Amino acid sequence: MATGISSIILSHVKLSYTKFSDVELSHFGWSHISSILLGVITLLVFRTFYRVYFHPLSKIPGPKLAAATHLYEFYYDIICGGRFLFQIEKLHKKYGPIVRVSPREVHVIDSTFYHEIYAPNTRRREKDPKFVPTFGVPYSMVATVDHELHRFRRGLLNDFFSKRSIHSLSPFVQERVQKLVERFQAIHQENRTVDLCSAFAALTSDVITYYCYGKSWSFLEDKDFRSDVRDATEDFAQFSHYHRFFPWLNGLMRAIPPQVMAKLMPGKAALFEFQKSIFHHFSATIQGRTIPLTGDHNMFAALTDPKIPPSERTLSRIQDEAFTFIIAGTETTMRALSYAMYYTTLDTSVREKLRNELKQILPTPTSTVPCWELERLPYLTAVLNESLRMSNAPIIRLPRVAPDEALRYKEHVIPPGTPISTATYFVHRDPKIFPDPERFEPERWIRAAEKGENLTKYLVTFTKGSRACIGMNLAYLELYLSVAYLTRRFDFDVSATKVEDITITREKVLGYPEKGRVAIFAKVDSEMSE
Repeated sequence: MATGISSIILSHVKLSYTKFSDVELSHFGWSHISSILLGVITLLVFRTFYRVYFHPLSKIPGPKLAAATHLYEFYYDIICGGRFLFQIEKLHKKYGPIVRVSPREVHVIDSTFYHEIYAPNTRRREKDPKFVPTFGVPYSMVATVDHELHRFRRGLLNDFFSKRSIHSLSPFVQERVQKLVERFQAIHQENRTVDLCSAFAALTSDVITYYCYGKSWSFLEDKDFRSDVRDATEDFAQFSHYHRFFPWLNGLMRAIPPQVMAKLMPGKAALFEFQKSIFHHFSATIQGRTIPLTGDHNMFAALTDPKIPPSERTLSRIQDEAFTFIIAGTETTMRALSYAMYYTTLDTSVREKLRNELKQILPTPTSTVPCWELERLPYLTAVLNESLRMSNAPIIRLPRVAPDEALRYKEHVIPPGTPISTATYFVHRDPKIFPDPERFEPERWIRAAEKGENLTKYLVTFTKGSRACIGMNLAYLELYLSVAYLTRRFDFDVSATKVEDITITREKVLGYPEKGRVAIFAKVDSEMSE
């Protein structure tokens, strides 16, 4: 077989050579090819020389290789598997607080400059069009580059995610948290170990799917806490950097038949399969007809309102928006919940202090209260803030572009149109803001409040400014209810969790350990009787 193919190739080569000889391309053609190659090489040399020495960012400190080519970033994120963020940290140690990390991008590691980059709506901020393919959802709000279009899209959902609207969802969240309590009771009786991340992902998935679709996927009812959303998140994460460097991959993957997608990315395929049934139900609404909805709290109802321009009611747009909300609404809150239970279990003094505060409004382990009463508890709030800080959920740098103003950092001027970022990971581990940053210490929030300091200014899990996460109120509702009820009810044993299970060494939008995904293995050690 191989010999036959070789013969065919050789015959074609001989035929081609004969034709070239007939028109004397052996002289004329090759000279042109050489000229083209020489021209390309010359162009690359001049471009490199310009980028390094004459580009508007040429005065920003940083390695010459990063200034010259995107291959520097490519090496750390593609070849090394999500290590560029940690290489940026090394660059800052060498070059200072501002570093040119690519031919066109700047990173600043000064937390006090964060709010200049992630500015409020009064100052125009856009996303970097070269960076948004990372997310693989081109029609979503998170990938919207233009400031005005983003403001319009966010405006469609602002009321939907307002604190008032979220509190109206409280009865459903209460019911789901109580279901999780029942599951932990059974796990205690069975004396088995469970991954807290899987359990909390089931909870947060049930809540966000209900809020998006009007129908909960009932992951909490599954014996092993079915992990479709976590699997989809991991599928998405594995391809995130590839999407940035090869934007055409997203279109290619959307063209892949469902059967093939199910083998390549089973998690994402499962999510899309469920979405298809929802799309069928809502297709009449998208086309301008009205149909009954499947729930009171339904993002689809908001996005398919006939008053919205048809271009904003396409299935592709709604699919991308829903996928983004489900991934973000599951993973970020799940990680904060998991880390909260992990660290409060490790530190008995924190756990007892929290439990004593909870007893003020939860007199028995089975007591329930409205979320707004829990929000008044300072130590519970401090525990949640510290858990969000330590959770390593979205640690990716998120470049912003100021299209019509130059930003100034110390003596450096960043020209309009320049992508610039400060990664959440570095703000949350800034020892000037959070002394001993690797230590879980809720008291730091109490001390800051007593001094009149606004430490929450530097809690940037949900980012800040005009593009801050719209789902923050929903996340806090789940956090307050879950941590309060579980802490009041159970003692956990997390000794089965290894340090490497939660140590972040890779960035793929979210933070990941060296192998696999974050996991916190626990047993329910005991159930409170009073």
